[in-house]
Amino acid sequence: MSRPRRMLDDLPGPSGLGDEQAPAPRGQGGDGPPPGPQQPRPALPTPYVSFAIIAGAVGMFVLSRSLGRPLIIDGTNYGIVGPLALYGPWVQAGEYWRLLGMVFEHGGAMHLLFNMLAVYSLGASLERGIGSLRFLGLSLVTALGGSAFALFFNFDIVTVGASGMILGWGGAMLPILNQQGRRDHMFWLVQVAVISLLPGVSWAGHLGGFVFGLPCGMALRMGPKVYARAIPVLLFIAAALAVVAAHPGRLGGF
Repeated sequence: MSRPRRMLDDLPGPSGLGDEQAPAPRGQGGDGPPPGPQQPRPALPTPYVSFAIIAGAVGMFVLSRSLGRPLIIDGTNYGIVGPLALYGPWVQAGEYWRLLGMVFEHGGAMHLLFNMLAVYSLGASLERGIGSLRFLGLSLVTALGGSAFALFFNFDIVTVGASGMILGWGGAMLPILNQQGRRDHMFWLVQVAVISLLPGVSWAGHLGGFVFGLPCGMALRMGPKVYARAIPVLLFIAAALAVVAAHPGRLGGF
């Protein structure tokens, strides 16, 4: 993602939802009051949610191996699985915290580095644009959406990483970006789509996050009141789908 902050600059108001109007320009003939001294630009709001995600992911990377447990299938030990990693049979057994916790687990230092760079650039920029509370709701919806799709399509595969949630942020940005920003953003999305097809990458988690991010972005575009009503509904749908995906036997399998 190149210059995500620049792509968000044209959103109206500091939250990107019309919260504040710009001062009226002077007339063409130079009428109106003379410009006063240039005011310093206000400090950007702190992206608390993005920073918490980074801190949690780094902390889990340090602690995960000591807190995890071995995955043994038919007598074969497949290694240590972190305490927050997504694995269908364990979620089915009641470990539902894995539906959200997976965003803090990563498969290696490079996986962690690339995802946290995306959180720091894309996530923090979006959070500053829409506000931390709205961003938190968006993140919960897209994380659950990514987990739901991962369980639907890869129930018996261990899945880790924040990529599904990050793709959800990308989906939410599409309806609210300006035209130039949308072109740049689409180029990034195409790159991620290609990466999603590589072996070992959870294309289902990426797709699920993106699919749930799009309606969040549409609600953002329609304004704060619509978004405030839409997020609880989308959160319920994502959570319900994730729970259903964790119990495929109840629907006769997929």
